[in-house]
Amino acid sequence: MGVHRGLGARWRRRRPLRARLALAASAAVALVAVGVCAAAFLVIRYELFHQLDLNLTQSATLAAQQDRGERAGVIQGECRFLSAPACAQIVPADPADDPSARFLLPVAPPVREVAAGDRDPYFSSTTLAGHPARMFTTPVGEGRALQVVLRADPVEKGVRQAALLLAAVGAAGVLVAAALGYWVSRTGLAPVARLTATAERIAATRDARHRIELPPGPARREDEVTRLAASFNTMLGELERSVTAQRRLVADASHELRTPLTALRTNAELLARADRLSDTQRARASGALGRQVREVTRLVGDLIELAREEEPSPFIEHVALPALVEHAVRTARSHWPEVEFVLSPEPGAEPLLVAGVPARLSRLLGNLLDNAAKFSPRGLPVEVEVMATVAEAAVAEAAGRLVVTVRDHGPGITPEDLPYVFDRFYRAETARSLPGSGLGLAMARQIARAHGAELTAERAAGGGALLRLVVPVVGRSGG
Repeated sequence: MGVHRGLGARWRRRRPLRARLALAASAAVALVAVGVCAAAFLVIRYELFHQLDLNLTQSATLAAQQDRGERAGVIQGECRFLSAPACAQIVPADPADDPSARFLLPVAPPVREVAAGDRDPYFSSTTLAGHPARMFTTPVGEGRALQVVLRADPVEKGVRQAALLLAAVGAAGVLVAAALGYWVSRTGLAPVARLTATAERIAATRDARHRIELPPGPARREDEVTRLAASFNTMLGELERSVTAQRRLVADASHELRTPLTALRTNAELLARADRLSDTQRARASGALGRQVREVTRLVGDLIELAREEEPSPFIEHVALPALVEHAVRTARSHWPEVEFVLSPEPGAEPLLVAGVPARLSRLLGNLLDNAAKFSPRGLPVEVEVMATVAEAAVAEAAGRLVVTVRDHGPGITPEDLPYVFDRFYRAETARSLPGSGLGLAMARQIARAHGAELTAERAAGGGALLRLVVPVVGRSGG
């Protein structure tokens, strides 16, 4: 058993899936075809012999009806020809009553038992004049048995012809099964073959733009293999988008870093010749170098933050978001002393809780406030509002959402810029002259998505931009 199992496993490893599937499908169809032919042969054989037995029964019934009490012996024919009528003879129960003439048909002990009434009528096969025959033995009268025989040559010839015909049909069925098995394996595994070829092509070319061709037709009629190919295409699309986004990030980062690095090198070279500069020039170059170092440091930090896919789950905790908003507003007031920040309403005694990373949420809120302060005109406030979208009872049951809005009174967002405000390094025409790298809002949306929150931008009524952050609530600090 172990040897056979090892050979079977080795055969499966060496044979490709298409060959195994073709062989399995062919074997299944061939077994069905052979089984149907065998069943048909048995049915035909049974029906032919059954018809012969019915003819014997009818002949015996006719002979019994014509019986006038003849003595034992042959009463009809010798059955030497196929067209001859049924042969018949009467056999007594007592061998002493046998006629002096020899019986034409063999007389066995069961025949005497039927004549004596000790056995039921029965059919048997025999040979008559060198030919196969079928015999029926039945009682007739008192102490006598009637034997009726018909030649079985036509029946056996029909059985042989049926066997040959069904064998030919079975062989043809096996060939058709092999062809169907090959067709099924080729058709059924075509998407898998295309999937394999696409994967090999991507591995060789490192180009994720390749796709698997899907058969035409409605989606509801797709089979499992087609759905697998469609899922693989979806995965390739996501991979292509990821690779494209990565390449775009690298290209944009190199572009954004080129200018500050050039300025850094220029100021560094200028300071290297400090002995030729006046004190004022040296101080100006030193200050510019410090500002550029901080700008590059901030830009690199932003790029590192953007490179993070998500915060590790062990750092997730319940955060009092209203208190965090209040802290972010205080920090923004210190960074932008010339801008007025208005927070409403003031945080309550029982702040709402959200699930998140405090440092990341603080970074998100800080970016929103910095963006609003950057565009806020002198003398007009930045309005920050925190509100819950559910009733108190629902919040207590850890349901609902918390909405934080940040609005400025600046030039607002044009309809052309609105779809791109959260893209990396995107800067509107009105922001080209302002400080920043164009990463703040992109980072804010990434942090929001990592926390299951939604961040949107819109034009505020009356002018200015409105940024809306919607965060799921998990409860209250007192609960």
